[in-house]
Amino acid sequence: MSAITLQQRLNDLCDYIRQGKIIDAMSEFYDQDTVMQDNANPPTKGLAANIEREKQFLSGVKEWKGFNVTASGVGDNVTFYECSLDFIATSGQAVHMEQVVVTKWKNGRIVHERFYYDTGSKR
Repeated sequence: MSAITLQQRLNDLCDYIRQGKIIDAMSEFYDQDTVMQDNANPPTKGLAANIEREKQFLSGVKEWKGFNVTASGVGDNVTFYECSLDFIATSGQAVHMEQVVVTKWKNGRIVHERFYYDTGSKR
C-alpha cells in the first residue's frame, strides 16, 4: 500500500473517530483477525472481541466532546498518531485523555493496533 493511500486511510479512520463512529470504523478499517492492545496489557484478538471491548468502553461515555490529532506519521504499512480525547462519562465527569496509537496495516486494513497512554487515566 502506498504511503499516500495509507495516509488517506488513516485520515478517514480519524474522521470516523472524530464523529464518535468508533464501531462503524472498526467494521470499515479493521481486519477480522485484528489484534488490539492497551499499553502492556494482554492483547485482545479478533474483530468481534475487539468490537465488544470498544462497546464496553463506549458504555461509559455519555457524550463525545472531541478528538484531536496533534501529530501523525506513515511508514511501511505502519501509521501512528498522537491524539487527545474528550468526553463526558456516564457519571457526569469530564474526561480528557492523551494517547499515542501505533497501527500496523495489511491490504488496507488494520491487523494490529496498540494504544499508549498514562495509566492514571482510563481508556
